[in-house]
Amino acid sequence: MLGLKLPTDPRWVNIVEKNVEDILTDHAYCEQKAASTAISLIVSFPEYTDLVKEMTALVKEEISHFKMVHDRILANGWVLGRDRKDEYVLQLLKFFPKGGSRTTQLVHRLLYAALIEARSCERFRLLSEELQDKDLAEFYRKLMVSEANHYTMFLGFARQYGDRTEVDEKWQQLLEFEANIMKDLGKSETIHG
Repeated sequence: MLGLKLPTDPRWVNIVEKNVEDILTDHAYCEQKAASTAISLIVSFPEYTDLVKEMTALVKEEISHFKMVHDRILANGWVLGRDRKDEYVLQLLKFFPKGGSRTTQLVHRLLYAALIEARSCERFRLLSEELQDKDLAEFYRKLMVSEANHYTMFLGFARQYGDRTEVDEKWQQLLEFEANIMKDLGKSETIHG
């Protein structure tokens, strides 16, 4: 369903289980960045009313997810750690050239967002199925559903605002690029790394 070209190695879950505090910190920041992305899309493309409405709802949802993750951190007696660079996203953002029309820029940002949500969904599914901590596994199962909805929403908007054939071609190229990035990741206690 997600179209990802390279699935996450299931052994990544072993890294997560040994570093739950780190993965939760990274996850909290992923949720905060997702809310920031939605706000940025509103600010950058206010004339797209349907997008603005959905992004407004998404900001609320993502910040509520941040709170859920933060509450889990606090329940374990930990504090939210410092944010670290997301190597996955930094590499991904190199794919599309800078510039182009406003519509092209919007489509590219929507495709990036769709892919990040798709990978998050795939990772959350893996956590929901493989974690020994059943409470944490259930936590990730619930979040997985939201991520899948976000992925389809962003991809749908890209197809709505751009030329469908061109968007689908770019999407496939981006998926291939992402698969190459993933070959070197999956070895750290981060949601995407």
